Amino acid sequence: MTSRLFFIMILLPHILLAQIPSSTKQLLVVSTANWSVSSAMLQRYEKISGKWKKVGKAISVKVGKNGLAWGRGLHRNPKGSKRLKKEGDGRAPAGIFRLTYVFGEKSKNIKFPYRQMTRQHHCVDDSKSQHYNLVVDSRQVKKDYKSFEYMKFPSGLYSYGIFVDHNPKRIPKAGSCIFIHIKKASGKPTVGCTAMSKPEIAGIIKWLDPKKKPLLVQAPKTHIKSLFP
Repeated sequence: MTSRLFFIMILLPHILLAQIPSSTKQLLVVSTANWSVSSAMLQRYEKISGKWKKVGKAISVKVGKNGLAWGRGLHRNPKGSKRLKKEGDGRAPAGIFRLTYVFGEKSKNIKFPYRQMTRQHHCVDDSKSQHYNLVVDSRQVKKDYKSFEYMKFPSGLYSYGIFVDHNPKRIPKAGSCIFIHIKKASGKPTVGCTAMSKPEIAGIIKWLDPKKKPLLVQAPKTHIKSLFP
């Protein structure tokens, strides 16, 4: 560790040090004004000739009704932080996360891996289940869970969606079923996901390129630079 880095860590112990993998060429960067608000701005970035360039205009999105908390992803959470994502806390995860696949009700002509959902597909949020934090076809697994989320329902909020690889080790009670999806017509915040309008998410889905290893970077403005300089 260099003396400069040591000096930074002494002065700013709350700052989390992270690095975007060199293989990643696309980012969705979501920033909030602070830890408690549910409104945020999303800006796309693409790495061109070794430099990050903005793609399109920033868009207004909604996150958890209780704001953000450090999640579990590719980053390292600040040591001793009490602001950690938990199951049912109404907070969206902050940090750096892989985007696993796109899902929806109808097949889409996209480049990214896609899973079509039916009413029988459930995302399991029961920490006691062996299927915790997984989307399963309830017709094909032993249903050992009592709590889950339907992956298709009348409101159409999941007509398009992106599965965020939060809590990949599926640690019980550490938070599950985190998506990017369509926001409610009322504009109300989510219970832990990141939501936007249907045209906006459709545009993002078409833009995502699996060869560019896209990631979600999400945090309050005060911490974004520690994740994405």
